[in-house]
Amino acid sequence: MTFSEIFQYGFLVRALIAGSLVAALCAILGVFLVLRRLSLIGDGLAHVTFGSVALALFLGFRSAYATLGAIPAVLLAAFGILKLAERARIYGDAAIGIVSSVGIAVGIMLASLAGGFNIDLFSYLFGNILSISRFELSQTVILFVVVVATVILFYHDLLAITFDEELARTSGIRADRINTVLVLLTALTVVLAMKVVGIMLISALLILPAVTSLQFARGFRVAMVLAVLLGVLSVVAGIVISFLGNLPTGATIILVNFTFFAAAFALRHLRYLAGA
Repeated sequence: MTFSEIFQYGFLVRALIAGSLVAALCAILGVFLVLRRLSLIGDGLAHVTFGSVALALFLGFRSAYATLGAIPAVLLAAFGILKLAERARIYGDAAIGIVSSVGIAVGIMLASLAGGFNIDLFSYLFGNILSISRFELSQTVILFVVVVATVILFYHDLLAITFDEELARTSGIRADRINTVLVLLTALTVVLAMKVVGIMLISALLILPAVTSLQFARGFRVAMVLAVLLGVLSVVAGIVISFLGNLPTGATIILVNFTFFAAAFALRHLRYLAGA
């Protein structure tokens, strides 16, 4: 089978489009999160997403609509992480740990009450992008537009708090509001990414393209563009390799991402040794 023949399959085309859009979102937000040392918020929100999807399925939502049912709970959890860190006077990683542990506990409890892990819930845990429907693709496109438009609208404020939050506050930027925007955008992206790589691997899709691009990029915008290119390329390559090799798609995408990171790290190290 040639690469062009892959596009004869409608489910693969949907997977490539949805996966590329989600990869771009993860890369854009991942650069902000990595530089702000909030990388693990994706993992925490992924656990909450598991609980939210379990609740949606428990309440009788069809699998295709479980994503919509999960969005309000994940947005609320993202807001809760911020408020815990601010008002309970605990560090951000502790707040993430509290919310994520509650989210996964709720998911396990609901799965138990429903008689165990069914196929739908299992696919959200480990991803099943090749089964994405037209309705889910439409959701992805709409939420992609919403997230990208919001990032463009608040770009300069997001950039300011990323590098120096205190200076941003003294400059008149409402840092609390921008922090809220960032975590809510991350929550939406996590919900989208769960069908691409699965809840268990979402944080890797947020982190790896960003840290790979930061190995070489000299400027913030260059890092963001490079992260997007690497993220999209890893998803396309991962889908094609997994389809041709009959491999799990989510895991393949992450391993391709890690290969890019390992190559970038090795190349940077060799350049350093050559310059030394």
